[in-house]
Amino acid sequence: MMLMETNKIADTDREVAELISDELERQRTTIELIASENIVSEAVMAAAGTVLTNKYAEGKPGKRFYNGCEVVDKIEALAQERAKKLFNMPHVNVQPHSGAQANMAVFLYALKPGDTILGMDLSNGGHLTHGSPVNFSGLYFNVVSYGVDENGYIDYDNVEKMALEHRPKLIICGASNYPRIIDFKRFREIADKVGAYLMADIAHIAALVATGVHPSPAGYAHFVTTTTHKTLRGPRGGMIMCDEEHALGIDKAVFPGIQGGPLEHIIAAKAVALKEALEPSFTDYAKQVVKNAKTLAQTLMDNGIDIVSGGTDNHLMTIDLRKLGLTGKDMANMLEKVGITANKNTVPNDPQSPFVTSGIRIGTPAVTTRGFKEDDMVEVGQIIAEAIKNHDNEEVLKSLKERSMSLCKKYPLYPNL
Repeated sequence: MMLMETNKIADTDREVAELISDELERQRTTIELIASENIVSEAVMAAAGTVLTNKYAEGKPGKRFYNGCEVVDKIEALAQERAKKLFNMPHVNVQPHSGAQANMAVFLYALKPGDTILGMDLSNGGHLTHGSPVNFSGLYFNVVSYGVDENGYIDYDNVEKMALEHRPKLIICGASNYPRIIDFKRFREIADKVGAYLMADIAHIAALVATGVHPSPAGYAHFVTTTTHKTLRGPRGGMIMCDEEHALGIDKAVFPGIQGGPLEHIIAAKAVALKEALEPSFTDYAKQVVKNAKTLAQTLMDNGIDIVSGGTDNHLMTIDLRKLGLTGKDMANMLEKVGITANKNTVPNDPQSPFVTSGIRIGTPAVTTRGFKEDDMVEVGQIIAEAIKNHDNEEVLKSLKERSMSLCKKYPLYPNL
């Protein structure tokens, strides 16, 4: 499918077609450990490139501002129903273009400029939209941030203390780099004590939540936001889930609040991904993601590499390079030389800037989709550890690249394309 489509692109724009082919080759020959990335099915990829991209559909199914929406209404309604079933939530809006816009819509509905929010600090594992000063969330609201303790865990007693002191209107739980189980029940108890809304951002752990591998925020959070392209293995986009009492307000916050026409071709791809996620095999996948992550973390630690919080309960972990005197920026670039893609990331109390960092965030969703199992993760962990310890030895790095390529050949990516 993709090869055929690329050939069609080449008829008009050979330069772009060749670059797409180059990217396919890069993905085929790389061990993808960026924790927020995954590999979609050919069906999801095909749905995202359909004639649905031609259709404007401002509004909701059955209440559009344009005519000719009979078909896209059915597709969007299908995506909503599948998401409600998957996450056990009464209402779902599948229109947000991204997780950041899903969060923005909740803010628009629940808050007024200047209101106080309590969110996880970006340098401790939170997200830009949880109150970073360079983001809309930090620019338009009064932000109070919680972090992790010296062991890398959320200190819930401290979160409660901060909530009682600052009386936030909204408390945000969920993270972009936190490797432990999140206690949604405790967060709701804290929110109730101060009369705050609770928003659970499960963008990273959506597949784990959907399959019961991680506890669900359903019944605890007033609003649940997520992306669809990380562990959920769908197209790039977002969703908002909530109870019926907030449904109308959330829908209005999405449109006309922050967006115009929804991307119905992407919503179709979301529907396909959600159908895949409802299959029993997807639960097996989610369980394997965690098994692979635990194996990878243990292998790294067995080889003398520090991991923030001493392990992981989910799909990701952060390598702490401080005792080695190395930076995340340099080591992430070095790993790319040996065929492994990761990203630099801060560690708690990082002495380096966010542009340099003392850590590397890695995760297992993409390699698990590709077919990697525990034995393969042992090999990946050993490659990473040897690469870090021999980061200035080109001969060793060359041999490690050959080992990475052997794993890529073992699990071909899109072999039918």
